[in-house]
Amino acid sequence: MMELLARSPFDLAEKRLVIIADWLPPDFGAVGQYMQMRAEALAERGHDVTLVGLSSAAGSTTRTTRGKGTLTEIRLRTRPVPRASLAGRLWWTITANLRLLTAAFGRLRAADGILFTGSPPFLIHFLVPLKFLWRGRLVYRITDFHPECLIAAQPRPSWALGLILALTNFWRRRVDGFEVLGQDQVRRLTETGIPADRMTLVRDGSPVSFEAGGEAMPLPRELEGTCVLLYAGNYGVAHEVETVAAGYERHHRLGSGRVRLWLSATGAGADALAARFQDGGLPFHRSPPVPLKQLAALLRAPAAHLVTLRDAFVGFVLPSKIYACVDSGKPVLFVGSARSDVDLLARPSPAGYWRVDCGDAAGFAAVLEGVADKAAASVVAEGSKGDDIARHSL
Repeated sequence: MMELLARSPFDLAEKRLVIIADWLPPDFGAVGQYMQMRAEALAERGHDVTLVGLSSAAGSTTRTTRGKGTLTEIRLRTRPVPRASLAGRLWWTITANLRLLTAAFGRLRAADGILFTGSPPFLIHFLVPLKFLWRGRLVYRITDFHPECLIAAQPRPSWALGLILALTNFWRRRVDGFEVLGQDQVRRLTETGIPADRMTLVRDGSPVSFEAGGEAMPLPRELEGTCVLLYAGNYGVAHEVETVAAGYERHHRLGSGRVRLWLSATGAGADALAARFQDGGLPFHRSPPVPLKQLAALLRAPAAHLVTLRDAFVGFVLPSKIYACVDSGKPVLFVGSARSDVDLLARPSPAGYWRVDCGDAAGFAAVLEGVADKAAASVVAEGSKGDDIARHSL
């Protein structure tokens, strides 16, 4: 959070700020979590911030004093995204964006600065055409790229999505500034003709802190006494499934089978993995994502963390979970490309790091043996440490 403050795109002369995001806590959504933290930090710095987002509960408007400024949160009650239907998702996106724009309209007109994200998708098509109405600078924190993510998920090219991409890039070139999450996103934007001097790298960082002495969440009963690999958060269409599924099965059919996967996750990828493991009779545990206040305890629980990203989404998506996974002090296993900033961020981790290319199921199975070996060695080391303490206390 200190880095976000230090790299704020707005100076204190730009007093009134508006931030638009999607699902705000306690609803699950990484973008909303980070934007709420961002709004709070900017308010404490001295800005009068309005945060507009979505909620599955009742709509509300609250205003609080924070530090030297104020924070107004406007929450719009919204039904869940209908993920089973592309047409339904498109209609949901259009109506959500229109509602966000309508709710924020008066404040947008008066704002000295506007920060919006890639969630909900295509909000740029609603804000930038009306740019002549906004007196403040328009800054795009380009979280996930749209429609590039939709294009990457399609089995074949689509002329309609190609037209939407061309229009999106037209509007992008008219945004005042960009905040990008990684160097891989810088490369993607540069390819579309965005000058480097309009981009600022501002990483998310971990949304939770891991203070010394913090307790780990107890493992589910069926995972007790095993080497646990945890995937926490959203496991959607951008995340690699096939390599994990095939490699995990190989580990249990042909290897030692010492690792158990814990999916504290939601999304199409988590559903696909759970279905395959159930059909194959493979051991795993599935639970919902935890609230933010429980996240640090959850991330302390496993032997290692799993992060995945399909090659087609490199530079379009940066899994924000990587920051907290690294900060947790646990090893990280990444299934994805070395061109992703996930590799750049996780590689220096002192706790340990493995990377497997997408499609390398045998490599994934081999790394699971390494994860289990490292966990076993850690248990032995902790036992020796306990013996030393006991001897010194005699």
